[in-house]
Amino acid sequence: MKRFLLCICTIAFMLSGLAPAGAAPYKKLDKAPVTERWFGIYIDNERVGFYRQIIAETSDGYRMEGDGSVRLKVMGFTKEATTRESYLVGKTLALRSFDVEQSINGVTTRVSGKASDSSIRLKSEINGKTSEKLLKYKGDVFPGPALNLYPLLRDPSPGKIYRILTFDPEEIKVKEIKISVLGEEKSPDGQMALKLRNNLYPFVNNDIWVDSQGNTLVESVREGLVTTRAEDPKVLAATVGNMALAKKDLIYDFSMVRAEPPIRDPKKLTGMVAEIVGWNGSLPLVQGGGQLLATNPAGSLVVRTGSALPAPAQIPAPAPAAPAPAAPPQTGADAADYLKPAEKIEADAPEIVAKAKELAAGKQGPLEIVRTLAAWTADWLSDTVEDTGSATASFKSRTGNCQTHARLYTALARAAGIPTRFVSGLVYQDGKGFLYHSWAESLISGSWQSVDPTYNQVPADPTHIKLFEGHTPSDMAPLVAIIGRIKIKILETKY
Repeated sequence: MKRFLLCICTIAFMLSGLAPAGAAPYKKLDKAPVTERWFGIYIDNERVGFYRQIIAETSDGYRMEGDGSVRLKVMGFTKEATTRESYLVGKTLALRSFDVEQSINGVTTRVSGKASDSSIRLKSEINGKTSEKLLKYKGDVFPGPALNLYPLLRDPSPGKIYRILTFDPEEIKVKEIKISVLGEEKSPDGQMALKLRNNLYPFVNNDIWVDSQGNTLVESVREGLVTTRAEDPKVLAATVGNMALAKKDLIYDFSMVRAEPPIRDPKKLTGMVAEIVGWNGSLPLVQGGGQLLATNPAGSLVVRTGSALPAPAQIPAPAPAAPAPAAPPQTGADAADYLKPAEKIEADAPEIVAKAKELAAGKQGPLEIVRTLAAWTADWLSDTVEDTGSATASFKSRTGNCQTHARLYTALARAAGIPTRFVSGLVYQDGKGFLYHSWAESLISGSWQSVDPTYNQVPADPTHIKLFEGHTPSDMAPLVAIIGRIKIKILETKY
């Protein structure tokens, strides 16, 4: 987190000028906390980004991983950054190896290397150009994510001062910093915690509050102008998920899932088989809507869509993949649930009912009605990155993102008597990769048909991978378990 904050703060605080600078004992820790923690990044109390940090124990130390995204403007200067970093450290937190990829204002860099014998041998790649470098130093060097933990694994007594070396992969240099233990004090959020201070950022102090287990609670630079606060993953999940579905700049690079190899002629694709690597096995597998999901022994998720779906008599997934249980037949009671109005899906609103009746008039059967409603929704709403709210709100504003499109279509379809549900997952963007997206599914002739009212597709093209069903924040919350983590391998394409 410290390295990530450094990349966004240095310029801002050199512009902003200088910052002015309890005694309950905290015990020395035997080991680092093994946790996953999410942080919101704020400037003047406005959220400008987020960061996730994972510390996992290894046989001889720890793996420290972090990823995040930030967008800020200071005195007319704009800086956008995304980062993914991974460090292997020993039990003392001394650096052993690292791999850091970051994009700052469109310039992508990757730095990787190993530390040994008071030196770091590294390779850096900047926009495709590769160079190698050897950094020499005396003693041990520590990565940014280890700095807040360093005093607690030694002696966190008030008044203690540590001078240590840290590796900065953005500047590709080793530099000395000072860490001071100031004692127990209330954090800006009102929690009693151990306060630390370091001089990691030029010209300003960096104040940190950590709990007795070594978990960072708050970091504050420039007297709170920039703060990084630990947040409940369930709360932050809704924010991150909505930003991902809206494809906002803040999270665009972070949330994009690269596909290897890229899909050739996606508009002509009739079906595909893909493997999602890094899948969280605790998440449910949602079937139907033109796809079949199965997990394999490696824990990856195998997805079949469109013409790549097996015939009913065939094994539903390639060996050695284990097929997930098939979705149960839709009952009348279940279907009725998808005809009811819901929060932000006001299928009983007079204007929605009237428009659905108007559009359905004279149509031959549910499929023709669905196609008409999807085409009308795609034409009625102008695409934006902002979610303009409920079905009725967007009906009036005529703007909205994919979530807005899916809500309005779902409300119209339900009002027309067609059971319809809101779904979310991934869709391929030509030449880019998979992005998070929302669409709908309507029950036609006893089976769920995918409908994308943003792109006016009935059925939705076979690059749509449904991961979640439902439109509420709690339905979206599982996004936080996979966003920024998964990769996709394209195993087969059909044309």
